[in-house]
Amino acid sequence: MSISSQADIEGLQRISDAVALTLKQMREYAKPGMSTKELDEFGGEILKKFGAKSAPKLTYGFPGWSCISLNDEIAHGVPSEKRILKEGDLINIDVSAELDGYWSDNGGSFVLGKDIHKHKPLVEASRNILYKAIHQIKGGVKIADIGLLIETEAKKAGFKVIKNLVGHGVGRSLHEAPEEIPCFNDKNNKQRFKKDSVVAVETFISTKANYAHDKGDGWTYITKDGSYVAQHEHTIIITDSKPIILTEANKIWD
Repeated sequence: MSISSQADIEGLQRISDAVALTLKQMREYAKPGMSTKELDEFGGEILKKFGAKSAPKLTYGFPGWSCISLNDEIAHGVPSEKRILKEGDLINIDVSAELDGYWSDNGGSFVLGKDIHKHKPLVEASRNILYKAIHQIKGGVKIADIGLLIETEAKKAGFKVIKNLVGHGVGRSLHEAPEEIPCFNDKNNKQRFKKDSVVAVETFISTKANYAHDKGDGWTYITKDGSYVAQHEHTIIITDSKPIILTEANKIWD
């Protein structure tokens, strides 16, 4: 989406606050012994209070208000009464929604309770790399250069990146141009970020795997080797200098 008016900015900020605060409150609400279905329903009620509609449900008929992925699940995990949260789980929550014709997307991984499985270095790497990447984005910057930055920083931290899950344009629908903002140096991608455009930038940082695979339920992506992935995501408006981070209220950097 390209920003054309102050009304666009205000509309994007309203939906971005809705998804950001939903994500924040879901992270705070999650407890061991809770099902992912209960956590999802909690998030769904928050979206309803904002008047927002779940983007995956609206766009794809996804069987949940949000995507909740556990441990070796990377993305698009389906909320279920059978999936029970446990101490030390690596949890990813991705919340995207629509309000008054505007769309926004954000997500974050975190460790539930005590870090008994030593996932925090991975989570911290994903958070920190997203921060570095977003603050290098402005009009005219090559998308491939941001991918190179993400991949290079991941390697420095002792991790890898998932290459077949990407960030994307957003604003008037869930997925728009640019269709791919990858986490690696895609030399075939000649596109540049455009001033006044809206994008959802994501990091997919992995302990071992480079590719996500279909779990077999038609939705969820997993690693095949049992490795772990942390993801963080913000929706931003690109400017000539610092980006406007629309979903900053999710506090994933705090």
